[in-house]
Amino acid sequence: VQLQASGGGLVQPGGSLRLSCAASAFTLDYYVIGWSRQAPGKEREWVSCISSSEGSTVDLDSVKGRFTISRDKAKNTVDLRMNSLKPEDPAAYYCAARPVYNDIQVSTTAYDYWGRGTQVTVSS
Repeated sequence: VQLQASGGGLVQPGGSLRLSCAASAFTLDYYVIGWSRQAPGKEREWVSCISSSEGSTVDLDSVKGRFTISRDKAKNTVDLRMNSLKPEDPAAYYCAARPVYNDIQVSTTAYDYWGRGTQVTVSS
């Protein structure tokens, strides 16, 4: 079971990026998927999570209205669309899968499968 996070990069303040979390060997539909981020010297923050089937989401207050998490079932990915990026958003972003149907959690220990981080940099 492997997850791959991609889509990070360098963007100017106010810009946008789309991160994608892809899976090999299993279907993401059955898992709660969460995106978290960690900047150097800071604790991990859970940015956005999506339930297995209902489409329910939980979002960090500071990203509400700017970030959108969604599933692309055809591609078997969970994407994080990030708009209006701010100087406080740079971090390594990670996706993770929780194998408990529709039970969103924002705890690192609740997720069994992790992808490698993809770096987001916001700079002018």
